[in-house]
Amino acid sequence: MLLSIFIKQKRKIAKLTQIELAEKAGVGLRFLRDLEQGKETLRLDKVNQVLSLFGYEMGPVRSQLGDS
Repeated sequence: MLLSIFIKQKRKIAKLTQIELAEKAGVGLRFLRDLEQGKETLRLDKVNQVLSLFGYEMGPVRSQLGDS
């Protein structure tokens, strides 16, 4: 699942607006909108601030293409 879809679904389940989630996570509204729209370059620390509200965090995941 795409991160943008995951965040948006979690926000809607929690019945939060983008403004409310941004405030609770301590990130800017612009950042949250970029995140939900799938912007490809985002600060990982801020992504984790948002994810932590739902009990998640980003981390390294082995690529299905590589064997490193």
